[in-house]
Amino acid sequence: MSIPPNATQPAPAWINVFWGGLLIALGDMLFATCVWFSWSAAGLMRLFQTIAVGVLGKSSFDGGPSAAVLGAALHLFMATLFVLIYTVVARRVPSLLRRPIVLGVLYGALLYVVMNFVVMPLSRVHASPSFAHPYWIGFSVLAHLVFGIACVVFARRALHWV
Repeated sequence: MSIPPNATQPAPAWINVFWGGLLIALGDMLFATCVWFSWSAAGLMRLFQTIAVGVLGKSSFDGGPSAAVLGAALHLFMATLFVLIYTVVARRVPSLLRRPIVLGVLYGALLYVVMNFVVMPLSRVHASPSFAHPYWIGFSVLAHLVFGIACVVFARRALHWV
């Protein structure tokens, strides 16, 4: 069966996974610059150098723009991985696509816990979030809940469930 000449084919799954990851990475960058870092070249460089600490350790702050580029690439990679993981699991368990808000909030909470209490301590950061900044933790949890919803929405798009 051929596709009519004016019909549009759905985008390949990887396109939706990538766009979801990019949206989450940009949203997280916006969140971090509004709450913690400044909207300046120096603030953005510091933000991405902070992400690169997970691989380079504290020397990332001496790494200049190259450490910031590494941090930005890692940031996009991790955000895209969040969407990819949900998409792969949801392909096997389609019921994970049925309630995007509820399941997205739960996935976002899981992302927050895994990133802050597993990934960060095992990386060269060697720490979990400081409870000395409860507003930062509260906003960070809220942001991850929104990112979880975005993961489910883009997984639904990738699997042509919308």
